[in-house]
Amino acid sequence: MELKHAILGMLSITPLSGYDLNRAFVGSVAHFWHADQSQIYRTLDRLAADGAIKTKVIRQSGKPDRKVHSLTPAGRGELHRWLTSPLEEEKIKEPFIARAFFAGSLSRAEIERILDERERQAKEKLQSLKALGRPVDDLPSALRDATLRKGVLDAEAELTWIQETRGVLERHSPQSPPEDSTPPSEPEEGA
Repeated sequence: MELKHAILGMLSITPLSGYDLNRAFVGSVAHFWHADQSQIYRTLDRLAADGAIKTKVIRQSGKPDRKVHSLTPAGRGELHRWLTSPLEEEKIKEPFIARAFFAGSLSRAEIERILDERERQAKEKLQSLKALGRPVDDLPSALRDATLRKGVLDAEAELTWIQETRGVLERHSPQSPPEDSTPPSEPEEGA
């Protein structure tokens, strides 16, 4: 998936300005797709150049003109082509999981700090996702709600995993080394 497909999908729901697209990303798809505002504007420019979107300029008094983007037939065709194409293989990059994988050389306190930070992030994500609930009136809104539910389930699963990992840490943390109990070495013969 490319950002252009997410933008085309958002514009298939309703025409939006670049600013509104950014707010829509944060408020509806952030649990599975991230884009910053500059990426959105660059992609809108490319979509316009490709003829996938059209832009209507709305004059505003005392404010900059508002540019509202909507799909063209070519844009709808590209969205349809992407939606019906074979699923892309997901190539996952999870920096937190990479840290957990390599954290064995850290102290228990350092590992706990990493887990604490991730737990805080997962709780914040869960709270923000639960706040996104909207009425389900039709199939499109039911499918959007289903993706939101997956985000909630993923966040809950991550919190469960963090607790399980804390148990692993408890069971496998090295104990303090015992007092030196090695017997003194025997003096060498002839010394």
